[in-house]
Amino acid sequence: MEDWHNLRDPSVSASIRTAPFFEGLPDAVVERAIAHVVLRSHPANQVILLENDWGTSVYFILNGWVKIRTYNLDGKEVTLNILGKGELFGEMAPLDEVPRSTDVITLAPTVIGNMPAQDFVQLLNTEPQSGIRLSQLMARRLRQVNRRLRLRESDSTSRVADILLFLAEGQGKRSEKGTEIPNLPHRELSSLSGLARETVTRVLSKLEKKGLIVRDREVLCIPDAHALERMMI
Repeated sequence: MEDWHNLRDPSVSASIRTAPFFEGLPDAVVERAIAHVVLRSHPANQVILLENDWGTSVYFILNGWVKIRTYNLDGKEVTLNILGKGELFGEMAPLDEVPRSTDVITLAPTVIGNMPAQDFVQLLNTEPQSGIRLSQLMARRLRQVNRRLRLRESDSTSRVADILLFLAEGQGKRSEKGTEIPNLPHRELSSLSGLARETVTRVLSKLEKKGLIVRDREVLCIPDAHALERMMI
């Protein structure tokens, strides 16, 4: 069962302010923008949004991971993206005033800030810097998608390495051991890379034997991102 918290709690207000989207915006502007935000805690594997829902909210990830998914003509699930702390989603439907085109489901226990869509649109209309922030986010996602499309004809090792680097660049945490990302189920990496799950499992084992990744139950660590990137050349 999900828990929710109102931003009247100062600690909750501070949490939503850490989202990169709000960095550099005047304090007064941010206070108005987040006045009606509600934080909710969701368990893993909970659907947050469904395709064809109307865009009544925009969502900020304060902690955890979600996947953006759709289905192909054969009814097979396709993972379009995986987002983590600091990212936002659900921003396109309020802007286009059309139903949502994808589903969003949590991959881990996740804390999300729900902002009413009208407050988000009002912020974009009144604060130019927020529009620039959103444009930067969209540009980064487009570059990532373009890179993945270019690698669709590459060998399986390059494609799996690219997905790991994609996740590390977007949401990786730096540690003494390298860059850490969640050790996602192989089916998620399979859907992202367009490879069979068995192929993903085989490639991950190969990368692990070479010391290019280190895995435990919860975390996948990339000790040297440049070394992993050289596998794609």
